[in-house]
Amino acid sequence: MADNDTDLGFMSRALKLAARGEGTAEPNPLVGCVVTRNGQVVGEGWHEHYGQAHAEINALREAGPQAAGGTLYVTLEPCCHHGQTPPCTQALKAAGISRAVIAQHDPFPQVNHQGIAELEASGITVEVGLLAAQARYLNAPYIKRLATGEPWIHAKWAMSLDGKIATRTGHSQWISGPVSRQRVHHLRGRMDAIVVGRQTALTDDPLLTARPAGPRIATRVVLDSGASLPIDSQLVQTALETPVLVAAGPTAAPEQVQRLTDAGCEVLQLDSANPVQRLRQLWQVLGQRAMTHVLVEGGAQVLGSLLDSRSIDELHLFLAPKLVGGNDAISAIAGTGAAHISAAMPLHGFSWEALGEDLYLHGRTEPGDGNTQGSGTDATAAKSEGQPAAER
Repeated sequence: MADNDTDLGFMSRALKLAARGEGTAEPNPLVGCVVTRNGQVVGEGWHEHYGQAHAEINALREAGPQAAGGTLYVTLEPCCHHGQTPPCTQALKAAGISRAVIAQHDPFPQVNHQGIAELEASGITVEVGLLAAQARYLNAPYIKRLATGEPWIHAKWAMSLDGKIATRTGHSQWISGPVSRQRVHHLRGRMDAIVVGRQTALTDDPLLTARPAGPRIATRVVLDSGASLPIDSQLVQTALETPVLVAAGPTAAPEQVQRLTDAGCEVLQLDSANPVQRLRQLWQVLGQRAMTHVLVEGGAQVLGSLLDSRSIDELHLFLAPKLVGGNDAISAIAGTGAAHISAAMPLHGFSWEALGEDLYLHGRTEPGDGNTQGSGTDATAAKSEGQPAAER
C-alpha cells in the first residue's frame, strides 16, 4: 500500500470532496474522487446527489482524455453492478486508469471486494487502505445501516450549566441563544427524521422543521404510545405539508389512530409494550425506509430511553451560561441510567465550539474508525430482508 506524502495529499483531498455530499447523497455513502496524471490533478468530483453520477464518474468526466495512464484516488471501493447508475469499474477501465488507490472497501453486498477484484483482473494496480480510518469515520452512518438495518442516531439537547432542560414549571424557551438555534436548524436540514416524545410535542408545540429549509425534508416523528397527539397541534396541522409519523404502542385505541390518520398523519403501531424495545423497532422501520440520519430532540424520558438502549451514535449538546436550579426542574436525561460510573457511556472525538454565548459540544459514542456494534445483523442479511441499502 502506498503511503507517501503525495498519495496522502490526494486522498485527503478526496475525503474533503466526499464530505460535500452530506445531506444530498444519502442513503448512498459519501464518496470523493481525485484523478491525477504525472503528479498533477486533472479531474475531481464527489457523489453530489442520490441517483446521480458517482464521484468517480464526475472526476473522470472532468479529466477527460488526460485520465489515460493516470492514478485515481477514491474514498470507497468503486461499484461493479448496475444500480441507480452504471458500474464505475467499467468507467475506470474505459478511461485507461492505470492505478487506483482506494481508502476502504464497500460493505454493500453487491460490491464488497468485487469491485476491487474486477479492477485487478483488468490489469489496474489497486492499493487499498490509505486513510481508511478517516473514510470509515466519514461513512459510519452508511456502514451502520448496512450492518444493523438501523439509522445513525443523533441526540440533541440544550441545557443550562446545572444540567436543566426546563424549569420546575416546564418552561424551556429559550435556554440556548439564537446562534445555537440557527445551528439546530442547519442540523435538522440534513436529517431524514426528527424524533420527539409526546410530552415535548404537548409542552413546546414545535414544528420540527428546518428554517431555512435544508437539502433534506425530515419526517417528524412523535413517540406517542396512545396516539393522543392533539389535532390542533402544529405538527398535526401541518402534516399534509411535511410528513408526521406517530409511533404508537400496541394498545392505542383504534379511534385515536383513525383520528390522526384522517388528519394526514401516519400512525405506526409498534407491538412491544416496552418503550425501549419500541425504539429499537422504530429504528428498524426507519432503516427499512432508507433513512440514514435521525435526530432525537428529546425530552428527558426519550433521551433516557436512548441512553438505556445504547442507541446514541452522535451527540449535539448546546450548553447555555445560565443556572436554573430547583429539585423539580427537568434534567436532560431520565430513564434508568448507569449504576456505576464505569458503566457510563463514553464519548469519542469530543469537540466544542463557541456559538454566541453558548458552547456547542459534539462527539460520538464509538471510536473514530467508523466501526459499529449493532444488533449483529450482517450486511448480506440486511439486504436479503429488504433493507433499501444504497445502490452503489
